[in-house]
Amino acid sequence: MSSDMAPSALPGHWIAADRTGIHVRPADMWIDPSVPRASAFITHGHGDHARSGHGETFATPETLAIMGLRYGTVDGIPIRYGEVIERGGVRISFHPAGHVLGSAQILLEHAGERVVVTGDYKRRPDPTCAPFELVPCDIFVTEATFGLPVFRHPPIEQEIAKLLNARAANPERCVLVGAYALGKAQRVIAELRRASHADPIYLHGALEKMCRLYEELGVDLGELRLVSETAKEDLAGRIILCPPSALTDRWSRRLPDPITAMASGWMRVRQRARARQVELPLVISDHADWDELTDTIATLRPAETWVTHGAEEALVHWCHTHQLRARALAVAGYEDEDD
Repeated sequence: MSSDMAPSALPGHWIAADRTGIHVRPADMWIDPSVPRASAFITHGHGDHARSGHGETFATPETLAIMGLRYGTVDGIPIRYGEVIERGGVRISFHPAGHVLGSAQILLEHAGERVVVTGDYKRRPDPTCAPFELVPCDIFVTEATFGLPVFRHPPIEQEIAKLLNARAANPERCVLVGAYALGKAQRVIAELRRASHADPIYLHGALEKMCRLYEELGVDLGELRLVSETAKEDLAGRIILCPPSALTDRWSRRLPDPITAMASGWMRVRQRARARQVELPLVISDHADWDELTDTIATLRPAETWVTHGAEEALVHWCHTHQLRARALAVAGYEDEDD
């Protein structure tokens, strides 16, 4: 085994972590592995957690449907929230993570110990997915995507109001919102509906299939239309969603003087908004912010917190200053620029 693949130092523990994922030794299963494994348990459908090519894939029915849309046929075994299965003396159950549709925390019970692996999560209400559930545990394995005190997300109602106000003030223009195809786009649409925006919302073709899948899975998104099937003059005064990569490409040039917006937790950082030529930054994230991360740990008070995927050092330091045991895991991750 090469040095960059060596397990993290968890001496004598029944869970190991290396750069490819988290290994549950007694069950010989991996959580969110980045390389093909014989047995993979997947927290949610984003590409840095859900990969194709595993021998067998355990996930919520919604996550399996999302993986099927993205990867084609998946050898999947569905596990519903609260359902318990047992492998190698380990009791395994899935619990809502509040991140995107079907997202789950995975509770592992073995040798008198409870370990929760969160995957990605948020604590804010989201009309498109089940809310986060606090699951008591001895070891809490948490993400830290926005694990710095600078990241404190505003109420989503405030950001949706900014979007609607920009539209109302510029009836001759359209508002073009860059939004991640899985989770973010559907949440923005659902929040617009919750704010009483009943007009058709227009989509880049790359977002259509995922939005339709959400509808098939019971999430009402209202009337959606494709930009490709609409005349340019009919798009004035409209809200249009597209992948962030399409905000400034040739496709956007056929739109009526778009106000360029982006929905992302990274829009808190002005340099990122400027780099993407974003006129209307919308701080809307599907990850826990600093206060949500620290409040969750303070409420659960696990015997130990393991931190991964993000600003691990800052969150570990916060734990230590609050007399809580914590360590960073060496699982390879990457910032989701389009969060």
